[in-house]
Amino acid sequence: MIKMMKRKLFWLTAVALSVSALVRAEPTTPTQPVVPALPASQPVTPLADPSAASDAVAQPQVEAVPSRDVVLNFAKIAPAPGSIRLRGTDPTSQVEFGVRSDEVVSKALLNLEFIPSPALLPTESQVKVYLNDELMGVIPIAKEQLGQKTQVQMPIDPRYISDFNRVRLEFVGHYRIICENPANTTLWLDVSRGSALALTYQTLPLKNDLSHFPEPFFDSRDTRPLTLPMVFAAAPDASQQRSAAVLASWFGARAQWRGQNFPVLYNQLPDRHAIVFATNDKRPDFLRDYPAVKGPTVEMIGHPDNPYVKLLLVLGRNDDDLQTAVRGIAQGNILFRGESVEVEGVKTLAPRQPYDAPNWVRTDRPMTFSELQTYAGQLQSSGLVPSPINVTVNLPPDLYLIRSTGIDMDLKYRYTAPPADDSSRMSVSLNDQFIQAFPLTAQHEKGSVLMRLPLLQGLIDKGTEVTIPALRLGASNQLRFDFSYTNPMPGGSIDNCVTYQPVDNHVVIDGNSTIDFSGYRHFMAMPDLRAYANAGFPFSRLADLSQTTVVVGKSPRPAQLSALLNTLGAVGAQTGYPALQVKLTDDWASAKARNDDIMLIGTIPDALKDDSKINLLVQATESWVKVPLRQPALDTVMPDPADIKPDARTDIRSDGPMAAVIGFQSPFDDQRSVVALLADSPRGYELLNQALNDSGKRAAMFGSVAVIRESGVNSLRVGDVYYVGHLPWWERLWHAFAEHPVLLAILSVVSVVLFAWVLWRLLRLLSRRRLSADERK
Repeated sequence: MIKMMKRKLFWLTAVALSVSALVRAEPTTPTQPVVPALPASQPVTPLADPSAASDAVAQPQVEAVPSRDVVLNFAKIAPAPGSIRLRGTDPTSQVEFGVRSDEVVSKALLNLEFIPSPALLPTESQVKVYLNDELMGVIPIAKEQLGQKTQVQMPIDPRYISDFNRVRLEFVGHYRIICENPANTTLWLDVSRGSALALTYQTLPLKNDLSHFPEPFFDSRDTRPLTLPMVFAAAPDASQQRSAAVLASWFGARAQWRGQNFPVLYNQLPDRHAIVFATNDKRPDFLRDYPAVKGPTVEMIGHPDNPYVKLLLVLGRNDDDLQTAVRGIAQGNILFRGESVEVEGVKTLAPRQPYDAPNWVRTDRPMTFSELQTYAGQLQSSGLVPSPINVTVNLPPDLYLIRSTGIDMDLKYRYTAPPADDSSRMSVSLNDQFIQAFPLTAQHEKGSVLMRLPLLQGLIDKGTEVTIPALRLGASNQLRFDFSYTNPMPGGSIDNCVTYQPVDNHVVIDGNSTIDFSGYRHFMAMPDLRAYANAGFPFSRLADLSQTTVVVGKSPRPAQLSALLNTLGAVGAQTGYPALQVKLTDDWASAKARNDDIMLIGTIPDALKDDSKINLLVQATESWVKVPLRQPALDTVMPDPADIKPDARTDIRSDGPMAAVIGFQSPFDDQRSVVALLADSPRGYELLNQALNDSGKRAAMFGSVAVIRESGVNSLRVGDVYYVGHLPWWERLWHAFAEHPVLLAILSVVSVVLFAWVLWRLLRLLSRRRLSADERK
């Protein structure tokens, strides 16, 4: 008996020490689960209560591992609008989440809130929950739950959680024992958007290895907005600000739709992964004893006080080295490895061309759908009712489509042929507006159509023409393809029941399908803060911002510098390319000498404060604004130019925080623009940064003035309208008359009368000559 007890104590001690070693070890594979997955045939047994052995065996001390508890609401992670509708013909849906490479999930709990149909058969109706195609459990629907709001908690086995994860809900519904019809409207279960997935993340220690860069500073598995502090020894000069701005734009291009925020610290240790800029003679105190570098260097080190936090050091002998190091990060990080790399040089081999931003559609040739897809499997769908196929099309804001007959789209698609010619069809929508439908015939399993509206008929395997209405296109557009099948369903009566298993339908949009925006000119009315907020225009016309000059303060406050970084990060997210060639200066006179679009951060230069084109000014506690004669109730309505001329100016003094974004024509070049981001206080800069990072507040920006207060964003169209871009003289003339239809009608009548008079005079002259010739004979 004593031997058996000693043996048990020996094994318990060995297991405890093994667990302790696993906790302390640095994983070679960041995404490896905490516990290896069991084979499918091996049952999962509950863990024994360790409290019985706690008195007999002293447990080893385990270092506390940082952890965080996160609740992922379906309102955020489920397909819009966040609630899930499960039906007999569409019984499955899923939510997705990711896990960072420096974290592992130690506990997961699904909190499901749903209402089942009152017509369901209890117990036989159920909801199956899968994690990454592994069955986690079954929720039987009890009689008392029918038609009632039901809340259920289900533990999720964290061993099956990986980098990217899918929690799939499958509805198994029955309303009678035999002869059911899956399309019966009583087969339903609605999952509330209040459902959530509760996760506990544990942080993993990482090695200093740049081969995984940009992890952990940016992790594509993390769907949260990117928050990445940038640390300086003190208020940086214009050169260091430029280095940070270029790097922020590169991280913004990686963050894409997530959003980004770059807090700024002066001579402070951050509490999370961060970027540190330092030269040999300008360093934060925590790097005072760090060895001097001999050239542009990028190095990853551990946080002095927290082994789970990493710092990316951007080092150089001087400010020029910092800029070279940043360019090395932006254009050469694929070669990074080890703890440290030295950037020996970066050469530009070919300059960027206008409108070639990676996130925008090509305007010099047709673009294939395979170039537009952003993830594998985006162009295909399957199911009894296939999910819609969505494609995002980002356009330059100044694409001139007013006189266009339409956008050509050569669409090729494949589908499971319906058993008979019926009402099965493919519907095409743009920005939730129906465009056209095409029949899915039983004789073919593929289709090809050249779209140009209005479509009079849709044919398979031969061309018809449809035009996408050009005036519906904006900076970002959603093309949606819905495949609707008239599926034969089992049915009949109990005495004469027809039963068979419905099969899934498979649909594919061919990647060789094209959409053609080539041949269109670039011309638009300015100022337009919506184009700036949604596409970074006019600065993003060249993706590397080579025709942009940013004017900053000589000694910026942290919040002011953060506004610069957030702005350049947002432009990078919109173009998909870093601002490698942006020019940055703290001297207004030097900006005046360049033929560039200008971005002002902080304040309006004294030389511009009396310019009549400026319609708002913010300076400390004083501010003034010009208001238009008329302001349309809808921001989508373009008012008459006479209505937006300034009608009054109001001066205000207040201690309350405020920020603003204003746009106006450059005083140095009629084809250039100025966008100024202004704030009156540190809190004002916080409001500005919040607005730049909030998609809802950015959507509220339009016109020439956007005022940002604690209550939100308010915009105005006020002041002179000017145009950027180029049109031939005949199109420019047509554009001018198009804005004055009455004048165009009068001119048309005068032109017809004048032409008739000239024709009459010509015919009369010819008649006289003929009569004179007859008289001579």
